[in-house]
Amino acid sequence: MTIRLIVVDDDPLVRAGLALMLGGADDIEIVAEAADGAQAIDLVGRHTPDVVLMDIRMPVMDGLAATEVLRARPGAPDVVVLTTFHADEQVLRAMRAGAAGFVLKDTPPAEIVAAVRRVASGDPVLSPAVTRQLMTHAAGSGADVRGADAVRRLGSLAEREREVAVAVGQGRSNAEIASALYMSLPTVKTHVSRILAKLGLNNRVQIALLAHDAGLLDDGTGHGEP
Repeated sequence: MTIRLIVVDDDPLVRAGLALMLGGADDIEIVAEAADGAQAIDLVGRHTPDVVLMDIRMPVMDGLAATEVLRARPGAPDVVVLTTFHADEQVLRAMRAGAAGFVLKDTPPAEIVAAVRRVASGDPVLSPAVTRQLMTHAAGSGADVRGADAVRRLGSLAEREREVAVAVGQGRSNAEIASALYMSLPTVKTHVSRILAKLGLNNRVQIALLAHDAGLLDDGTGHGEP
C-alpha cells in the first residue's frame, strides 16, 4: 500500500527537506505541498491524501484551524502535527481537534517516516511519556471547564468500556490492555471502536484527553467514578 501524503509548512526549505526525506520512502508518495492551512484544505479536497503532515504556526490559516476543518469532514485524512515543543497548548488543542499525534521538527528522519507509517496504519504517534507530559500541561489549560462535560460523556460508557478508556489514557497499547483486563485483542479493538463512536471522537489520543479531563487518571489506577 502506498501512503498518499501532503506536507504543510510555511518555510519552503523545511517543506523541501521533508518532501525529499519522505518522498524517498518506497511506500510514501508526496501528492502535494502547502504553505499554509488554507492551501492544505484545498489540496486535501483535490488529492485525497491518507496523511497530512501539518505545521502549527503558519500565516493565513494556522495548522490548528486547518486540522479542525479537515477532521470535521467525512473520510478525513489523518493529521500529524509538526511542532518545536513537547508540551504546547496548541499541540493539546490539535489533539482535541483530532490530530493523530505529533512529531518534533528535530526528530530524526527515520522516526518521522515511521510516524507517518504508524498513523497511516491506524496507530497514534504519542508515546506514554509524551502523553503524561501533555496531561500535566493540560492541568493548567482550562481542565476545570472541561471536567464536567468529560464526566457526563464518559458516563454513557459501559463499565468495561470505561476501563478500556482509562487504559488508553494510561498510554497502553491494545495488546497491553488485553493482558491487563483479561480480554482478547479483538475484544479490545471492538471496545475502542465503540468508545470512539459513542463519544464522537476521532482517535485514541482524544479518548486519553477525555479520561484525563474526567479525573480518571489522577491516581494512576483508573478507578475514578464518572
